[in-house]
Amino acid sequence: MIELKTEREIQIIRRNGRIVAETLKLLGKNIRPGMKTKELERLAEHFIKDQGAYPAFKGYRGFPSSVCISINEEVVHGIPGERIIQEGDIVSVDIGVLKDGYYADGACTYPAGEISWEAQELITVTRQALENALAFVREGRYLSDISHAIQSFVEKNGFSVVRDLVGHGIGKRMHEEPQIPNFGPPAQGVMLKKGMVLAIEPMVNMGSYEIETKEDHWTIVTRDGSLSAHFEHTVAVTENGAEVLTVNSFD
Repeated sequence: MIELKTEREIQIIRRNGRIVAETLKLLGKNIRPGMKTKELERLAEHFIKDQGAYPAFKGYRGFPSSVCISINEEVVHGIPGERIIQEGDIVSVDIGVLKDGYYADGACTYPAGEISWEAQELITVTRQALENALAFVREGRYLSDISHAIQSFVEKNGFSVVRDLVGHGIGKRMHEEPQIPNFGPPAQGVMLKKGMVLAIEPMVNMGSYEIETKEDHWTIVTRDGSLSAHFEHTVAVTENGAEVLTVNSFD
């Protein structure tokens, strides 16, 4: 069942979305070669708690860390630790916040130092795919319009969208209905209604869309070892279009 949110509920998620955005910006400014991923996690956890919020991923379904940090061929759910970020890496950061009974979620992929032209193009296309999809977040459009907008733009630029992972509704629970695939035909399925709150998150691979899970049972990687990028916004559906609740998280 899809839960429509009241304006009061959206206001709470909006405040939480700002914390997500500010945390992403903080980590983005601190990502550099030579830094351990656990140092980024420590920064994020301290900042989130300083805002009176809780890092929503910590302990969620058993996840051991406060944020997900995924590097290069890692798609999502990377566990921060002793790994040292290297010059030329691309670093995907996924952050969830819980406060006042509601969640917000966002992600961004950052370069570490100088990266290859191909890696930069992957980041640019993934971010633009999300921006393009927001044009279809409007009351009366279909959920699959979002999916189609992401897939068509990504594939036009020579990359592939991950098919085994999806975006999702969000609110009192981290993962709510509806699921939001990043591929598919337009004008099908669920019609968007005012009050829906969605976490839209294209995950884009440089090579094949196939993925697999590492031995830690969390980190998901591209099967062919190619690079992957990830961007995510929490957005509210309105009659006038999308309201991005994690606004400015990539700037």
